[in-house]
Amino acid sequence: MVNELERLIEIVKKLRSPDGCDWDNVQTSKSLTPYLLEEVYEVIEAIEKEDPQLLKEELGDLLLHVIFQSEIANENNSFQFLDSIKHVSDKLVKRHPHIFNDTNNESHKKGNWELSKQNEKQRKYVLEGVPLNLPALTRARRIQEKAASVGFDWNDVDQIFDKVHEEIDELKEAIKKGDDENTFEEIGDTLFSIVNVARFLEYDSESALRSTIRKFESRFNQIEDYLKLEGKTLEESSLEELDKIWNKIKKDE
Repeated sequence: MVNELERLIEIVKKLRSPDGCDWDNVQTSKSLTPYLLEEVYEVIEAIEKEDPQLLKEELGDLLLHVIFQSEIANENNSFQFLDSIKHVSDKLVKRHPHIFNDTNNESHKKGNWELSKQNEKQRKYVLEGVPLNLPALTRARRIQEKAASVGFDWNDVDQIFDKVHEEIDELKEAIKKGDDENTFEEIGDTLFSIVNVARFLEYDSESALRSTIRKFESRFNQIEDYLKLEGKTLEESSLEELDKIWNKIKKDE
């Protein structure tokens, strides 16, 4: 396994060399960012599809980007790939002293993990450190998890549902008043409370929404297929017709 890792590093070095690949040797850390993000989402997609073969391939593609970024840093005399490995290894041992050193250490207990990270990274607030560019649902969940880890959480899911209904009522009221600014705010509040339900029940709202989007796409595509067989288009069909076909597809599923 070590030999294969070394082989990959050498391949990337060769591609980055003056006589290497014209595309690879002009890339920068920033120019590679969109491709790195794409690979992360392809890994997530493979996980959600529960496809081990695809996951194997996508993890390899993601590792390539990790090596690529490290090689660029190495060329700039910033750090090497092994420095990143050592850093994360040291961090894991440090954050799990009850496993690697002192079995009586209680730093792993609820609340202590986030507080230790806050001290370690010299952050002013517990909620700091969640990337701003994360998808909004994922970032909402991480913010909620951090708050919950230090005791700021609901006792049961019924309390969260009460909050959901409260936010929906406030949203309806804002819409009724024609208050655009407040409506915008209340939509955000409602979504945040729905994420809280998913988080409390240990479901990932981002994955759940992606699943629903895929389901909607599939059903809508089937409506188009059905209409084509009838020699009709979506535009020519009434909402009642489309809804009837939709319900039939849903029932057949």
